[in-house]
Order: sequence, then structure tokens, then C-alpha cells
Amino acid sequence: MNRDIRYDQTIMRYENGQLFETTDNYVTEFPLTITVNGDEFATVICSPNHLDELVFGFLASEGVILKRDELKHCNIDDSRGFAHVTLTTQLNQRIQLSTKRLVASCCGKSREFYFQNDAAIAKTSMSTISVTPHQILKMMARLQNESRTFHVTGGLHNAAISDGGNFYIHRQDIGRHNALDKLFGYCIQYHIPVRDKILIFSGRISSEILIKAAKIGVGMIVSKSAPTTLAIQLAHDLNITAVGFVREEHFNIYSHPERIVNPSSS
Repeated sequence: MNRDIRYDQTIMRYENGQLFETTDNYVTEFPLTITVNGDEFATVICSPNHLDELVFGFLASEGVILKRDELKHCNIDDSRGFAHVTLTTQLNQRIQLSTKRLVASCCGKSREFYFQNDAAIAKTSMSTISVTPHQILKMMARLQNESRTFHVTGGLHNAAISDGGNFYIHRQDIGRHNALDKLFGYCIQYHIPVRDKILIFSGRISSEILIKAAKIGVGMIVSKSAPTTLAIQLAHDLNITAVGFVREEHFNIYSHPERIVNPSSS
């Protein structure tokens, strides 16, 4: 059974002027407390799947690790909601003091904290990837088809990473940042280079999501939803192609359109 879903929960429904009892399925929220070298580091509210990938990706995006080899041991105790991580080195004191916090499923942070700490880890993309409009539409269609739990519950964010062709991995979570961290963690675990990869995302491209993409190191983010003004500014500055409103047979390109190649003009 899918641990992301609580099945057949009794609810009351109003429809056609009547209240009646029925059942519904909804998503599971799971608190995962991450300890680093024996000290509590953060509690992430997440969906209870691919937790090892979430831990690896979260720690990398927070600047705790740069590569898989820096993580000596990771023990996931999902019965108690703990991930015990041991690093090969001591945790940087600045990170330890500034990062220990509760990370809610919406992954919100204060703007001051966000720019002083996270933006320093973001990378300017050096990606040389190029894709056709047809590839973008095809990737989004596949993301939608893979999002089975969302179709059942309507309560998850979906994300995937692709090279525009064969490589494709899909992850989902109640937290939009968590879904991206799981993809990042997967790539770290299996030593998959990310520079020429594309993030496909179901949610809004906010400044925080754009920064997360920059931390991962991809050159393009494709979403079925809208971007924000600050996200577009950051995408221009960080050399990331931001594509939004990918629906049916159309989309908008907000930054660095040179990576989208129109076959009819070649």
C-alpha cells in the first residue's frame, strides 16, 4: 500500500443540497527529524517515501555536504521518524547555528535568512543543454501521467529530472522543496551529473524554487504553473532557463530562451 495516502477515511460531504457520509483518500504528513553527528539539525515535514534521498538532497541544498562521500552513515528510523546522519568531518559551526529549525511542508523561510544563507550556495548554471518545444511538452505530459497519487488525493507536489530524452526520474511530496530535494538526493546517491539536466515541476516557480534549482545545478526548470517576478530576475542572473504555463500545446519562456530550439527555424 502507498504510504503517501491514507485510504478510505470517513468524511462528511456536501453535494446537490445534501450532507452525507462517505469516504475519501488524503495524503500523509510525516515529521522526519534529522540529526547530524549526534545533534538535532532540522525536522522536515514530508511525505514518507524515498527518505534517504530526501536527507541527502536536503543536506546538500543546505550546504552541509557537497558530495556523497562526505556522508559517512545514514540510518533512517521511519518507525520513530528519525534520520541519524554521521559526516566524515565536523559540521560547520555557522551552518549548525543558523540552520537548525523546523522546516514546514510549504518550506517557507524568512526572506532575510533565505538570501544571507541559501543564495551563497546557488550556482550560476554552465549548462549547454538544448531542447525542442516538443520535448518540453512531452516531459510535462509524462510528469502528469506519472503523478498517480496526486490524481487520487490532489495533495502532492510532483517533480522530475530529465536530460530531455531517456533519463527520467519522478518524485512527489507534500512539500514542493522536498520533492526537489529527493531528486537532488537521488542524483547524489547514484553519482549522476546534473549540469545538463532539466527540472520538471508541477508548482509555481517562486524565488525559493529557482534558488533550489540553482543549488542542484540544473540549467532549466519547466513548470505547468506561473513564475514570480523575483524568480525571473534570479533566473536571468543565474543563467537558468525558466519555462512556465506548460499546458496542452503552449508554454512561456521567461529567461534564456536560447536553450529552446525551434526545429522550423533550423
